[in-house]
Amino acid sequence: MKTTTKITLVLLSFVCVSCIKSKSDASTYARYQPKEYVELKHPEWSKNATIYEVNVRQFTPEGTFKAFESHLPRIKNMGIDIIWLMPINPIGIEKRKGTLGSYYSVKDYYGINPEFGTKADFKHLVDKIHSMGMHVIVDWVANHSSWDNQLAIDHPDWYTKTEEGHFQPTPWYDWDDVIDFDYDQPALRKYMTEALVYWVKDFNIDGYRCDTAGFIPTDFWDNARVEMDAVKPVFMLAEWESRDLHKKAFDMTYSWTLWDKMAAVTKDKKSIGGLVEYMAHDVSTFPRDGYRMVFTDNHDMNSWNGNMIANFGEGLKASMVFCGTVNGMPLVYGGQEAGLDRSLKFFDKDQIDWSKMPYESLFKTLFELKHRNHALWNGKEGGVMVRLYNDKMDQVISFSRTKDNDKVISVINYSDKPATVKLDSKYLKGKYIELFTNEKIELKGDDTFDLKPWQYMVLVK
Repeated sequence: MKTTTKITLVLLSFVCVSCIKSKSDASTYARYQPKEYVELKHPEWSKNATIYEVNVRQFTPEGTFKAFESHLPRIKNMGIDIIWLMPINPIGIEKRKGTLGSYYSVKDYYGINPEFGTKADFKHLVDKIHSMGMHVIVDWVANHSSWDNQLAIDHPDWYTKTEEGHFQPTPWYDWDDVIDFDYDQPALRKYMTEALVYWVKDFNIDGYRCDTAGFIPTDFWDNARVEMDAVKPVFMLAEWESRDLHKKAFDMTYSWTLWDKMAAVTKDKKSIGGLVEYMAHDVSTFPRDGYRMVFTDNHDMNSWNGNMIANFGEGLKASMVFCGTVNGMPLVYGGQEAGLDRSLKFFDKDQIDWSKMPYESLFKTLFELKHRNHALWNGKEGGVMVRLYNDKMDQVISFSRTKDNDKVISVINYSDKPATVKLDSKYLKGKYIELFTNEKIELKGDDTFDLKPWQYMVLVK
């Protein structure tokens, strides 16, 4: 055999062994490859969206869909992308609380609350919102119905019962105006899913905010999402704070924890340690592509836990800026931009005063930045929060977020005392524009700033 032939055979043998080894390695490590926890696909338009909650009853003197339409241009101008309407269904009369009752005591899942208008009025509102480039989701109450919902007569087996065999509110809660559904019943699941699909298909809404979503089995939501997505891609917000809901069913859950940690500092005068812990857990334990809704107010907080002024005081603007730059989608509860400084009545008429707009420009500035700067986009489309160390860690929260060529740095004196703070910014050197003053600021790696109580800076590149 010629020498060249021997060399060729040896090389071929080596190549074949290498191929086998390579395939073997690939097979061995395949099971160890990291996987995205979130399997659902977010609607494209939600990647840098903001959200606005509408209490139709209290929004205008008329309290109707038609009257609310007049507010859409300014809401759009403020930078809002998703309009969330509190429940639009008829409200039960039996065991009603107050004169008008709770929106969350649903008498008919296929009907419209006559206080708000007609189905034609609602369809006109949805079309109007869409024509302005915004989207609309509807509050859905799947956990319970009113006592006088026809389902209680036609399908009493769809409800949980007391030991005596009677209808009951959701166990352990004082929700006396509602009765609890039993999601062990397949027929109830079919009915509720078909009702969800109905409003998406016939009225072209873009999804739902789901009340007490965690009280309902996750597999129900998983299937309902599939059936709605078959009509059009929907956006789903869960009133809950849990990883499992993000896998297949919900685009976004509440960040109750962030609200709690902020209020602990502003109202209860505790240290910022809880906020730091929140940031750490958000980065390390929460699904990267799971959206979190962050807020300084919503209808539950406003109604039962004090208004935003009482909860955040002089730290309100700092808290709004914090929510506008951390990982999450910022919420505005209708009336916040007008300085809502009281708890709105929940079961009676109590109109919002729109005569002043002290926080509108702040929201607008923050939301314009969120729309254009990829670092602040939602889920994996945005940048991870990276801690920026400083020499006043007990007072000042500082962090950066980077995505592609975009960068945002937040420095917030989250305390009621002035601070001269030195930032360890050696990895963030460069020229920035401060968002609220348009001042040009260059970070050189060891930078000192004087901050008044609750003062904030947002540096943008």
